Amino acid sequence: MSQHQPPLHSDISLRLQINLIVGVLTLLFVAAMLWLQLRHMRESVREEVVAANRVAAQMLDRTIWSYAAQGTPAMLVFLQGMGRVRSTDISLLDAQGRVLYTSPPSPYKAGRDAPDWFAHLVQPPLAENSLQFPDSRLLVRANASRAVLDAWDDGIGLLQLAAGLLVLVNGAVFLLVGRTVRPFGSIVRALDQVQQGQFATALPALPGREAGAIGAAFNRMVQELQQHIETERRAVRAEMQLSDSRELTRWTEQHIEQERKLIARELHDELGQSVTAMRSMALSIAGRMQGRPAEAETEAAARLIADESSRLYDAMHSIIPRLSPLVLDRFGLADALADLAERTRRSQGAEVQLQVDLGDVQLQPDTSLALYRAAQEGMNNAVRHGQATRLDLALKLHEGQLQLDLADNGRGLPALPENAGAGHHGVRWMAERAQALGGRFSLQPRPGGGTLLRLELPVVRT
Repeated sequence: MSQHQPPLHSDISLRLQINLIVGVLTLLFVAAMLWLQLRHMRESVREEVVAANRVAAQMLDRTIWSYAAQGTPAMLVFLQGMGRVRSTDISLLDAQGRVLYTSPPSPYKAGRDAPDWFAHLVQPPLAENSLQFPDSRLLVRANASRAVLDAWDDGIGLLQLAAGLLVLVNGAVFLLVGRTVRPFGSIVRALDQVQQGQFATALPALPGREAGAIGAAFNRMVQELQQHIETERRAVRAEMQLSDSRELTRWTEQHIEQERKLIARELHDELGQSVTAMRSMALSIAGRMQGRPAEAETEAAARLIADESSRLYDAMHSIIPRLSPLVLDRFGLADALADLAERTRRSQGAEVQLQVDLGDVQLQPDTSLALYRAAQEGMNNAVRHGQATRLDLALKLHEGQLQLDLADNGRGLPALPENAGAGHHGVRWMAERAQALGGRFSLQPRPGGGTLLRLELPVVRT
């Protein structure tokens, strides 16, 4: 089961992230606008309050003295008749400090005030002017409450507009982003299907340039993956077939070697004894007939039989090593190679140099037989097809492997036709035998002329 979250969750998560980013940016924008508006409010309130207070103070300073000369009652009548002055509080105190008059509250937006914290933010320091008279004192104070309330109402309106704009922008972004990221849900579902092993998954054409490019890349990836998987399957099948072929080859070769060994033993034990007995009887008859003129023909026939028996015995003993090297089973690989070198010297007249250095390694029968057969086949091809007169055979341990080298001074590879029956099939047999045993076989021309045969097999100790 897939451990990924459902595609819908992935879409919502992406949409929320984008909305959060847009929301934060919108809030920053609104905060900047509110800060600018707050500065404007402070300047506007300050300008209005200061100007109104200055006008009221100057107006009272010019007109109140004429009423002050008539006494305090005349001043009260004047102030009461003047009423409320914008953004200004006017108070009249007697000589003892008692309040005789206070200007009425403003009817503008009566009963409402801005919050104190907002008033502290926008209102400037309030100015206060005092006019001293003989028996009274007039106080003229700035009052910014109405201007602050106007600023508060404007700010609330702006804040509501900003909130509506924030909701509208984020809602539009949420819808647009939802449409934009919807194809990615299909991509995630397709990836989950591929993870579950459904490699035939394909995406349709997705809307949007980016999503379309991703979908096309996904389809190409799946096609490449299918090709790689198919190639890997073919390679596995080929490897299994090759392994089966190697096992069949080894089984066939083992049975062929067993039959060769059986035939060689029959030749050596049965036919060899029979031929030896025939030769002995023929020599015995010839000995008894010797000196008898009447039996001269019988003696000659007996001696002819003895000579033919000797030649048959020699031919049989030359065939036996090619069928099965019995000396390999009895004395080991080193002695078998020495016997092969000696027989090649006698039968072919070639000079053979042999070096064997295996230390204390005891080889398995399959490995020993493969090395012996490679040396036998290589020496036979070098002498017969390459016309070699000198052979250098070396068997040693090299970098943890058995290495058999056979170098000759013959005519080299060009003298070996590709369809040269025994030589061609013998080389192919050596390569197949090396591959079946996990080794390597090579046949290359030597720089100075001739051929170098090399067989490398892993050491499998008994």
